[in-house]
Amino acid sequence: MKPGIFASLLILIFSLPSVAEEDPIYTGLFNNRGAGGYDVVSYFTDGAAVKGSKEYQVQYQGAEWRFSSEEHLSMFQENPEKYAPQYGGYCAWAMARGYTAKGDPEHWRIVDGKLYLNYDARVKATWEKDIPGFIKSADVNYPKLTGAGEN
Repeated sequence: MKPGIFASLLILIFSLPSVAEEDPIYTGLFNNRGAGGYDVVSYFTDGAAVKGSKEYQVQYQGAEWRFSSEEHLSMFQENPEKYAPQYGGYCAWAMARGYTAKGDPEHWRIVDGKLYLNYDARVKATWEKDIPGFIKSADVNYPKLTGAGEN
């Protein structure tokens, strides 16, 4: 094979994942747990990141969501849109910048009644410098990057 053709094939192969749509819910590579298995209701009720239990779980938007109590599971089932993290749990700052990265359930913030996750403490601090601007950009990018909301 000629070197130019080989190089072109390599570029094509490595560029495909960047143009492919991501799943609307971030679950990582080795499981199917939304928000890394953390109880998303606990952010609102306890003001803390609390790990969920497989004893209290439900399927929502193709992912498994875990909770720390039956009460939290019921609250989520009654209104999942209220508790599920924005952008499917992807990093809010990365989404605003036009790409996807994992959202870490330990680096979170509730803004206007919505839960946002970020990649790490440094990224969260950057995101917090212009929350409204980053949310506006991420709101536009999320459907483009994941196909969420498309029929």
